[in-house]
Amino acid sequence: MSRLSGSVTRVMHILDGADLGADYVVSHLLDETTARRSLDLSDLSDLSPQEQAALVEGRAINLIPSAAVLAEKIEAARTEGHRFVIKYGIDPTSPDVHLGHAVPIIIASRLQRMGHHVVFIIGDVTAKIGDPSGRSSERPALTDEDIARNLSTYQQQVTPFIDFERADLRFNGEWLNKVSLPQLVEILARVPVSMSLQREDFRTRIAEGQGLSIAEFVYSVVMAMDSVAITADVELGGVDQLLNLQMCRKVMEISEQTPEVVITTPLIEGTDGTGSKMSKSKGNYVGLTATPDDVYGRLMSIPDHLTEPYLQLLTEWTDDEIRVVTKRLEEGTAHPMAVKRILAGEVVAALHGPDVAVAARAEFTARFSKRSFGDTQNLPVVSLKEHSEDTLGALISRTLDFAPSISAVRRVAQQKGLRLIREADGEQQTTQLTEASVQQALGAVVSEVGAFEGVELYLKVGRKVARIDA
Repeated sequence: MSRLSGSVTRVMHILDGADLGADYVVSHLLDETTARRSLDLSDLSDLSPQEQAALVEGRAINLIPSAAVLAEKIEAARTEGHRFVIKYGIDPTSPDVHLGHAVPIIIASRLQRMGHHVVFIIGDVTAKIGDPSGRSSERPALTDEDIARNLSTYQQQVTPFIDFERADLRFNGEWLNKVSLPQLVEILARVPVSMSLQREDFRTRIAEGQGLSIAEFVYSVVMAMDSVAITADVELGGVDQLLNLQMCRKVMEISEQTPEVVITTPLIEGTDGTGSKMSKSKGNYVGLTATPDDVYGRLMSIPDHLTEPYLQLLTEWTDDEIRVVTKRLEEGTAHPMAVKRILAGEVVAALHGPDVAVAARAEFTARFSKRSFGDTQNLPVVSLKEHSEDTLGALISRTLDFAPSISAVRRVAQQKGLRLIREADGEQQTTQLTEASVQQALGAVVSEVGAFEGVELYLKVGRKVARIDA
């Protein structure tokens, strides 16, 4: 049995039937997963190249050309005694790194623990161009002062995931500032324009008459020169980077190098649960520099449907462990809030350590465990007598204006964000409402849940709340 398998066996034993809301259970889980984050996975007799590749593939959207090729590269590097180079690059277009950026960095961390060499590249030159991926307009130009200010704390922010005593931190100006025009032209002459025109964002901007500079057009080629400079074996990035990473493979081939293996990871949904990716501009992000209490609180605010993907992408939990918890949630033997508190503790522990995570959990409990909706000022009020015959969908979308349409209310219900809450003496009982409830009359929904004297009723739609007045 490998060391990782032994850890999984112990965690599965904890998850199978234990009270997931108990502090001692959570502390035990944190001890196991914290040890797992520093577990040496480099012994090939413990984890074969195929098993190493499978651990990476399980969290990837794309693995190009294949997991089998990745396993072959791992085995060849170990047999031949050379460094297996993992590239991860980030442009300092903002001073903050957030949990969305951390998803591929966590994979890089696992590869590092497997004994491979991580090169973390800060794009001080490529930031001046600006990655055009997914943008509908040109990115404002950055000055050298902007870039220097933004990148000043990057290494510190990602240190919880990457051990820089065993990794390199490099700036791509180190080699890009030395590239001559003939060198660049030689590469551009062999890159088909069709590779860039595959990009839907480029085609859309051209069709709509939006600005698209030549610099943006060749961004991916310049980024690919980073791969050539460090002779990358593997490159990691979000799935929105797929076309950029495919260009890296092409330019490495032009440069007579073996093309890198490309690994793309999912784009994590923002904390507001609207479907938008985590982004500072949308305010739905968790910064790596946030305080432990802020990280914990922001994760506790996410809709229930985000708990599972966050566990997959932001923790060291395996699919088997997540399946056990998901099954318990479906069976009703675990409470969604208890699992969310475990998730919040896992992320705080990764950033600040398990002791700090336990303290953040205790602080959150002290502040919010007895919180009542009745203490919230200016909640909208719905009269049950007046709106008893209104369907729930119409009430939410028209009367309360909590959603743009009845279809949007259905989507909230599908995502398990539609709830009726009974509150008495500071204690709450939550009933998850289904998609079918959207077409039911409010009176019928309340009748099914049951209401009696002394109990306050609240309707929760995502993060919005209204009181139902009998």
